[in-house]
Amino acid sequence: MSRRIAVVGAGMAGARFAQQYGALGGDGEVVLYGAEPRGPYNRVLLADVLAGRYDPEAVALPCGAGTRVRSGCEVVALDPERRQLRLAGGESVPYDELVLATGANPVLPPLRGLYAPDGLMGGVHALRTLADSARLAEDAAAAERAVVIGGGVLGVSAARALAALGLPVEIVHQAPHLIDRHLDEQAGHALRTSLGALGVETYVENRARALHGAARVTGVELAGGHVLEADLVVLACGVRPRTGLAGAAGLTVRSGVVVDDHLAASAPGVYAIGDCAEHQGVVHGLAGPAWDQADLLAARLSGAEPDARYTGSRPLARLSAGPVEYASFGEVGEHLPGTDVLRLVDPTRGSYKKLVLRGDRLVGGILLGDLAAVGALTRAYERDDPLPPDPLDLLTATP
Repeated sequence: MSRRIAVVGAGMAGARFAQQYGALGGDGEVVLYGAEPRGPYNRVLLADVLAGRYDPEAVALPCGAGTRVRSGCEVVALDPERRQLRLAGGESVPYDELVLATGANPVLPPLRGLYAPDGLMGGVHALRTLADSARLAEDAAAAERAVVIGGGVLGVSAARALAALGLPVEIVHQAPHLIDRHLDEQAGHALRTSLGALGVETYVENRARALHGAARVTGVELAGGHVLEADLVVLACGVRPRTGLAGAAGLTVRSGVVVDDHLAASAPGVYAIGDCAEHQGVVHGLAGPAWDQADLLAARLSGAEPDARYTGSRPLARLSAGPVEYASFGEVGEHLPGTDVLRLVDPTRGSYKKLVLRGDRLVGGILLGDLAAVGALTRAYERDDPLPPDPLDLLTATP
């Protein structure tokens, strides 16, 4: 029989692996098993689908001509010893190599009043799938005020999309500034100002503690007792690696499925990539590292680069559609040992640019409101190239 590679999860990482494996001449059959009823798509663009910038069909991802995609086909158990999968309908499927690309689940906060008898209270949404986006768009069409709980990348994206649909929007965020994992305080405040111009009000250093309403949400109560009126709530409180299958099968799991430099899990013939994978204690949770891992594993398993090793990624966080744009990469904190910081701020244009330098190398950067230099900067960062004598040349680069 020909070689059988099973990929559990038909998301961005799984699709990328399948496409690259085929492009590199890998032999045998690759089968993607996805619980969602449609094939792989670009999850990064969900908020843009919500805002109407893209049709759902426009965000579909290629998987390679030789890949078989089994949509609406949930894997419910793994048997690494027998090298078999069990599907929701009872079917058992053998494999030779198994790639776990199960992604992550949205984190639902511990709010009083979050649940109704049949699930989340009416008007309350997570945003993780195209089906979530469609339900949210339908609800938003009849809503009057929205609250987004969580001011990270997804929360800001969702708030911007809802504002584009004409809704007044408020963001509730526990940290001192927006997107605190990727932006510094000054950039976070500049982003807050830019969102304010779109009709999005932000409450930082605030925590939602309860939802008001019976069948449908009517408000969000903050920790201090103040209530924000809302008939639409989006939960954007982060994600958690989806590791239930791996844990039940006896694989080593911490925050994610633990993998080595070969992206191999703790059972023979099993690998993990993307949001569910933990390498050297790190779960990235971004598209760039997921694709890095997919590319490397495809090179290994196809035989193109059998000795390739994953040493980590240099991720880029980016929001680049619509009137609010930013990019962040590398070390962006203040007072890092041995570093110098170069900033250019233009309040009249709402732009903020920051480079973190260590000697003649770029180790981090933030661009907000003007991404013209992002290509040159990320190339210099990813390649670890020496900087030009005047680093300002990088900030004035054109696409």
